[in-house]
Amino acid sequence: MANLAPKIKLSNGQEMPVLGLGTWKSFESEAYQATCNAIDIGYRHIDTAFVYENEQEVGQAIREKIAEGVIKREDVFVTTKLGGIHHDPELVERAFRLSLSNLGLEYIDMYLMHLPVGQKFHNDSNVHGTLELTDVDYLDTWREMEKLVDLGLARSIGLSNFNAAQTERVLADCRIKPVVNQVECHPGFQQQKLRQHAKQHGLVICAYCPLARPQPARQWPAFIYDDQAQQLAKKYGRTTAQICLRYLIQIGVVPLPKSSNKTRIEENFKVFDFELSPEDVKAMEGYHTGQRTVPFSGMAGHKYYPFNDEF
Repeated sequence: MANLAPKIKLSNGQEMPVLGLGTWKSFESEAYQATCNAIDIGYRHIDTAFVYENEQEVGQAIREKIAEGVIKREDVFVTTKLGGIHHDPELVERAFRLSLSNLGLEYIDMYLMHLPVGQKFHNDSNVHGTLELTDVDYLDTWREMEKLVDLGLARSIGLSNFNAAQTERVLADCRIKPVVNQVECHPGFQQQKLRQHAKQHGLVICAYCPLARPQPARQWPAFIYDDQAQQLAKKYGRTTAQICLRYLIQIGVVPLPKSSNKTRIEENFKVFDFELSPEDVKAMEGYHTGQRTVPFSGMAGHKYYPFNDEF
């Protein structure tokens, strides 16, 4: 039996492992193999999205591991996301069922609205849409997502890339509360104010790009490559990536590191048998620069663009 990650209780009573496998930019056989490897290693939290174009491969891996007896369906927490092209209320349930069919599962543990900004729908195969943005109100989209919980198709629903004001607008209007907000978060972009806001309102912050998409040629970001990071890693007998993931877990964030390399997938999971001292957590806080790696700049200027606000 593989060692498993601890779980965090969501505001609706569901439990979610505190670390998951991210699959953005994992395509076809790569996504399938990464998911298989992750489950064998002990991951029980898998994150995908309609726009990642890998739901079928992720789902195939999960179903095979269930068939092999490695896991039961209830053992694995599966997240996918509503794409911008499906924000029109009449498209939401159909889009969800398309993702459900892609995955080949009976239900989804977590369904997120990928962004507050909608895009014009042409057809389902145009998964990334265009930058023909629409003014569909994300509250109208959210009401349709609530119905998926009523139908028993989604166990939990949540947000992604929402700022604090947008989150409050959903909370003020909703019938079923969002339980998470999945955003970019790493030592270089710590989201301290958004994290505090989420905690006050009972949301968990999940982190995509928790390692900030390292660039070895540039020796960037500093929290992976600089001397202090190397010394911290040496102190704990870990890699700098493991130090980073452990830091996020200790500040209450659920990281979703993406990798298709089995060794790194395993390395990223070995963060539950050590703890950073308060002094070293403080040292990690010193890496904050406020620099995003995924600004969605093509949406800047839209009335629902989330990143004009400070948090």
